[in-house]
Amino acid sequence: MMYSQPFDHIPVWTLFIVTVVLFIIAAEGGFRIGKYVSSRREPTRKSQVGTILGASLGLLAFLLAITFSMAGSGFDTRKQLVLAEANAIETTYLRAKMLPKPFRMEFQALLRKYVDVRAQIQSVKLDKIPQLIATSEELHALLWSKAVDLVENTPISVVTGLFIKSLNEVLDLHGKRLTAGLINRMSPSIILTLYFVAFLSMAMMGYQSGLEGIRTLVSGFALMLAFSAVLMLITDLERPSQKIFSVSQQAILDLKAKVRQMP
Repeated sequence: MMYSQPFDHIPVWTLFIVTVVLFIIAAEGGFRIGKYVSSRREPTRKSQVGTILGASLGLLAFLLAITFSMAGSGFDTRKQLVLAEANAIETTYLRAKMLPKPFRMEFQALLRKYVDVRAQIQSVKLDKIPQLIATSEELHALLWSKAVDLVENTPISVVTGLFIKSLNEVLDLHGKRLTAGLINRMSPSIILTLYFVAFLSMAMMGYQSGLEGIRTLVSGFALMLAFSAVLMLITDLERPSQKIFSVSQQAILDLKAKVRQMP
């Protein structure tokens, strides 16, 4: 299964620079066209262009707010799931200590391997994520197979029930993290539409300046930088492997160190 989208492999700073350049081209093109037709436009029509520009910038601001909220919500969800997974694994590891031998050592050994795999998410590259997921699912199969052996070969007890419950939660949280981080993402069409509206808005801004015959280089460039920066942040927030924002795996790393110290 492919977990990446077309623009995931483009560095965010490269995307920022390209966006600024495209906005400059759009504004310059709009200015030249506006200047060319300014002598053929009536003043009332020039005012209509200003109204359209205000509407397009308002639409762009609305789309930026909506998409930033969507990306930020997904980012917060991924952060919360990291802590929930670390807590679930630790609970399962501690409950494994109450199991009879040899299941106690077998489960603890598998859980230590599982924590090591999950801790690699902090530094793994995007193209290595499928391999990491496959390794995690292999350990899931081993853990559940051992759980079946536990139920079949030992008397059913409250401890066994609690352990199975926490182990099931570990498996469920893996699926939730996979869904939140790699599957339930914004459609590329939404991102492309956002960039398209921004490009048209910059072109309209340049067109109005051309009609008026007045360039506003400093304020216009500042507006382009501001919109480009927000677009870059949205793109980075939405990616599974962020550069500016990063979902900290510190809870998993702390758990890795903790289980290594446990007897």
